[in-house]
Amino acid sequence: MSTAVLEQEEQLVAFKLGGETYGIPISLVHEIIRCSEITQVPRTADYVRGVINLRGKVVPVLDLRLRLGLPPMEETRTTRIVVVEVENGIIGMIVDAVSEVLRLPMSQIEPPSELVASIETDLIRGVGKRDQDLVILLDIYKTLKVHLE
Repeated sequence: MSTAVLEQEEQLVAFKLGGETYGIPISLVHEIIRCSEITQVPRTADYVRGVINLRGKVVPVLDLRLRLGLPPMEETRTTRIVVVEVENGIIGMIVDAVSEVLRLPMSQIEPPSELVASIETDLIRGVGKRDQDLVILLDIYKTLKVHLE
């Protein structure tokens, strides 16, 4: 009789930003869409690109590169809007590309290092190790908190 214990794992949607791989829990992802016409809204934070009409719903869209302090980049054919559903509603995040859905064992996830601590590291809830690659796990609630309140 086998006494193997199934290790808990986290299922993530992985996406690219500036050459790095980021991940958010798949349970929060409502859908992934191609970039569409974004209506600008005056007097919003610089990382808020505006709003889109998603099947009759007005959805705010933010540029995740700018939100994380990365340099802006022109949209390409791989640019996507990841639409997430959080307690305060639905919001879209522009990313360079969506790469895959992946499963990371909890044993392969570590808290962010104190060495790279900065004001914005509270947006990162951990770093996942996968083969030779690292996946930066975003705390989506903290990332979107400034916008949603």
